[in-house]
Amino acid sequence: MDEQDVKNAVAAVAGARATVKVDGARIGVVVDATGLDAKARDALEAAVTMAASAPGREVRVVVTAERPRRRTIAVASGKGGVGKSTVSANLAIALSHIGRRVGLVDADIYGPSQPRLLGVEGTRPEAKDKVLLPVQTPFGVPLLSMGQLVAPGKAIAWRGPMTAGALGQLMDAEWGVADTLVVDLPPGTGDVQLTMIQKHRPAGAVIVCTPQDLALIDATRAIDLFEQAGVPIIGVIENMAGYACPHCGEVSDPFGCGGAEAAAKARGVPFLGRVPLDIAIRRASDAGDPPAADPADRTFRPIAEQVVRWLEGGAETPGGVER
Repeated sequence: MDEQDVKNAVAAVAGARATVKVDGARIGVVVDATGLDAKARDALEAAVTMAASAPGREVRVVVTAERPRRRTIAVASGKGGVGKSTVSANLAIALSHIGRRVGLVDADIYGPSQPRLLGVEGTRPEAKDKVLLPVQTPFGVPLLSMGQLVAPGKAIAWRGPMTAGALGQLMDAEWGVADTLVVDLPPGTGDVQLTMIQKHRPAGAVIVCTPQDLALIDATRAIDLFEQAGVPIIGVIENMAGYACPHCGEVSDPFGCGGAEAAAKARGVPFLGRVPLDIAIRRASDAGDPPAADPADRTFRPIAEQVVRWLEGGAETPGGVER
């Protein structure tokens, strides 16, 4: 096989992605794998190596790729029990339906719940060269969570440095072509939040709270943490807002109404919308079938559309750099 034959064979499997150089018995191929995930890159490398192989010749294939421009969205709350994980999962799915390539990081180290919410409970991620490979979910959103790395029901009793290390493994995983990472943070303003801001700086933060006064006080603290660190607040979501009786249809507000919108206005940050206190959302979430996966969803998609507008039209921030 002469030099042109080698080039033709490589072009047949890699097209314009490959550049071939033949130096005597040595064949060097540089392959541009930009935009391909890890599995596709490996398959392309194997196909090019086979196509370039010839008796008595040494083949070397080098795979390169431009680093994707990836934006990180931190989903936070000042306290637990406000439905932050449910909102995170549905926001990630809704963003993917709009056209973002989304990965979900379950950074709630002590209470990981995303594997159940996304229907992949019991799965474990693989690793390549000591880098974790996210688990694919039925909803097109790859996931990494501590819930996939520890035995079910096992308590995680770690101090700050260990949680920081775990967060680093999740964030620095092989996220492939993902252009957006949604990070489900633990409640509060502790070690994980500080590590997230300092080492894995998000483009912006979404704050989840419920309408009652206590939740609003804690949500204000979460807003203050990100603002002090110079991380923009994308907006506030009011969860468990309004309950429609399944029998008579009457709407009541057991946790109050409009508190999150008023708090957002008082802090000068956007209000993204309300998620109702709906037993259907709870049942679907527990069953690993997030409501946002329904093409008819009208709860989470409008929120996701606002987040996309912020990402695509907002001013550049320190969080806008590649990650």
